[in-house]
Amino acid sequence: MSEMNEATEGIRLQKVLAAAGIASRRASEILIEEGRVEVNGQVVVEQGMRVNPETDHIRVDGARIPPPRRHIYLVLNKPRGVVSTMDDPEGRPTLTDYLPRIKERLFHVGRLDTDTEGLIVLTNDGEFANRLSHPRYEVPKTYHVQAAGVMDNRIIKRLEKGVTLDDGPVKPDNVKLISRGQDKTLLAVTLHEGRNRVVRRMFDTVGHPVDRLSRTAIGPIRIGQLPLGETRELTREELGGLLDLVSM
Repeated sequence: MSEMNEATEGIRLQKVLAAAGIASRRASEILIEEGRVEVNGQVVVEQGMRVNPETDHIRVDGARIPPPRRHIYLVLNKPRGVVSTMDDPEGRPTLTDYLPRIKERLFHVGRLDTDTEGLIVLTNDGEFANRLSHPRYEVPKTYHVQAAGVMDNRIIKRLEKGVTLDDGPVKPDNVKLISRGQDKTLLAVTLHEGRNRVVRRMFDTVGHPVDRLSRTAIGPIRIGQLPLGETRELTREELGGLLDLVSM
């Protein structure tokens, strides 16, 4: 089929699935036969359906298949001491120092304090960046918190129920104890808001200041084995999940 015909009539669904790396065309036909493929919320019941991969929402076993990539989507494991900007007039280390050499100008999505490490997303997709950082979409973020002192269960329950800061209340989605040491406590905290230094202020409020803080997840993105200072592209599953979260 010519490119003009594909633009006006669409592309066969099994070709789109094969191009996305889901399965071969023949295996994609079997997925369709088994009723495991949806387009725009409807289960596909016929072979040879034509779709527009740029605009149609395609799912296999419920998982969103993102459109062909026209933009760059990276995740960086930011080290401590790096400023969450692309350049710094004071000459401090910035995100740019840790990115592959590419011509496109990237936006960082959200911020991490200079003394906080962990996941930060970078992209040249402006609409995606705006939505991912907008409070209305409530994208959850998980942090590993090393707090000073041994926190007893009563204080952890207090954090779970929520605390009031000087700019209003904050209630985490989840607080999980990982371990207690001689003079420290390690917890995983998930919340979907991004007020300035909100995690550190929560722990200050309960009398256990943060000694070390790392963001380990943003929505479906997990830090995994990505070393500090390294970048990687978002996986198909991560990008598809984020597109769902921000209604794109």
